[in-house]
Amino acid sequence: MTAPATQPLPTAPSDATSAWARRSLWRLVYSVAGGLTVTGTPPEGPAVVVANHSSHADTAALLGALPHGAAPVVVAAADYWFEVPWRRALVSSVVAALPVSRDGGGYAALRAAVAPALAESRVVVVYPEGTRTCDGSLGEFHSGATRLAAELGVPVVPSAVVGTREAFPKHGRVRRVPVEVRFGPARHGLTAAEARTEVAELLGRGPAATPATSRMWRAAHTRVTARTALLVAVLWGVAEALSWPVLAEMSLVLLGVAAPRRLWRLGAALAAGSVLGVTLHAWLAWHGLHPPLPVTTPRMAAAAAADLRAHGGWGVLRQALSGIPVKVYAAQAPAAGVTPWELGLAAAVERPLRVLGTAALLCAAARAVEPWLRRWYGWYLVAVVPLFAGLWLLTVRAWS
Repeated sequence: MTAPATQPLPTAPSDATSAWARRSLWRLVYSVAGGLTVTGTPPEGPAVVVANHSSHADTAALLGALPHGAAPVVVAAADYWFEVPWRRALVSSVVAALPVSRDGGGYAALRAAVAPALAESRVVVVYPEGTRTCDGSLGEFHSGATRLAAELGVPVVPSAVVGTREAFPKHGRVRRVPVEVRFGPARHGLTAAEARTEVAELLGRGPAATPATSRMWRAAHTRVTARTALLVAVLWGVAEALSWPVLAEMSLVLLGVAAPRRLWRLGAALAAGSVLGVTLHAWLAWHGLHPPLPVTTPRMAAAAAADLRAHGGWGVLRQALSGIPVKVYAAQAPAAGVTPWELGLAAAVERPLRVLGTAALLCAAARAVEPWLRRWYGWYLVAVVPLFAGLWLLTVRAWS
């Protein structure tokens, strides 16, 4: 027997777990698709959320904004979403849709679908316009949602989804833009007209807010786009080829990703500095001056010398995949009989290939996840730095 709405049943653990997975999925999607901002207080349930409807992306935004503990479900047209098997599977798994017939069922069909979910203290999302708008205007609200809430004694929560029409318009293509979900106060006894007025007021507050940008990202972006950035890249390349233990490409991984469109220029400057540094290091070695080589091993030196003896300056091409720092090849140039100019010429081929190849991969990846990087750049660094350190230690151990 179904309990009355005034005595809701607890949400089943499986429903809450599935809702958590859906919420996590959609928040992840929006984190790389322009960002999702939530304003107002999302309802915990039981409640009926009434929202404008201009895009299929509206549901994803609402599921990302609503608390998973309320296991939200969304009313969906049975004749569209549930007649085709793949659509039925899609909305059942990633949307938790409630099928409601639009052909003759009327209010009775809506009540039959929604009442059990509200009795379980869940949040139910209804689009009172009945269909998506084509021009972005807010249509008239049907009375079913507010009537149902009044009968079952649960509040109505007016909500506005902003930015989804630009992100995924009806009959349009997907774009990466910020999206915002605005929740109004929960109210009992709202009529359809009053709910529409409140949703219109929420929509009228302006375009979707841009998600907050990490201060660390802003600081990195400012430095990478500064006029001195190319000079710093050249100096980093020189320093790494002389003695600096951090790979030249790590400057792109750590800082360059904060300005993906600058990665090519930064990579070119870094490669130029690396070629200059290799040539300078070899010249110093030929004159008996040996910069320190931290975090390198005798096996690395022996392998580099063997490559140079076998192939001349072109032996440095093996450095691209060997894990041996290029400065070790420069230090071994005199022992292998390779002049600084021979090594510099070969490095002018190998270093741009490696550095610009890395820049190309980073540019594609960073542009794809740029909204995420803007918000979570600090966490990106937290993940990347230990990963690099671990891989580098493994490389050194392999050559020990």
